Amino acid sequence: MTVTIADVVTEDAPRPAEEAGGRRANLVANLVQLARKPVFLLATLYVLFVIVSAFRPKLFTSFGPYDTYPESAAQAPSAQHLFGTDIYGRDLWTRVLYGSPLTIKATLIAVGIALVVGLGLGILAGFFGGLIDAVLMRIIDVLLAIPGLLLALSIVTALGYGTIPVAVAVGVAIIPGFARTTRAEVLRVKTLPYVEAARAGGASWGRVLLRHILPNSWGPVAVLAVLDAGVAIIAIASLSFLGFGAAPPAAEWGTLIADGRNYLVTAWWLSLLPGVFVALLVLGLNHISKTLQELTR
Repeated sequence: MTVTIADVVTEDAPRPAEEAGGRRANLVANLVQLARKPVFLLATLYVLFVIVSAFRPKLFTSFGPYDTYPESAAQAPSAQHLFGTDIYGRDLWTRVLYGSPLTIKATLIAVGIALVVGLGLGILAGFFGGLIDAVLMRIIDVLLAIPGLLLALSIVTALGYGTIPVAVAVGVAIIPGFARTTRAEVLRVKTLPYVEAARAGGASWGRVLLRHILPNSWGPVAVLAVLDAGVAIIAIASLSFLGFGAAPPAAEWGTLIADGRNYLVTAWWLSLLPGVFVALLVLGLNHISKTLQELTR
């Protein structure tokens, strides 16, 4: 009986049913590990709370973001006003919640831009190599040489003020990290035995890319997306703090922190509590990304 190379490779390669069963077992094991991490659960619950409050803020407050009560101006935090009130008597907790959609929308746009463009550049560089890899990586090196916030500031200055220009500027600034990570993963996966087995079995490079390389390169990129979501929130809040965000009276997080900086002695909660709200969200995203990174190793 004649045995071909493709037959040998096919015998050694895992069957689809075995691969699916192994993936399900790994997923269950990972979920069990995550359930045993209380800090991870708290971080996840807080991130989910921020996301839910961004789409349904009325579930967590009965005030309006622009309702003014002059008799309640600059009141300290209390049971009625969790974050106190600002100098116009507006409930600060409400303004923080209603400011969530603007920042989260900008963050999703920024991460989406970085993910799509960075993923595309990383795949092109890692998969094709050669001159394409050299040219694209030199462009990425130039972007990496410029501090991210400075690059975003330059872009938003050219595009104009507002939530969308800020999101685009931050997205462009974090593209290099996605491109570098994707390229490294594609280079690693491309040389693994099951890719060579697929090629020996007659699969085209396009099929190998879509069925084998991309799915197995996605893990570290997804972890980076969670981590860079926190980076994007900080950058967007920083640009809003500097006055490049949505125009008043919109309640972006960075704008709220900036509005209270002149009252730090007499009304410390105006800047501190929104800042703590944002800091906890970023720390939560960082912890989630770190935990997911440990699971993907």
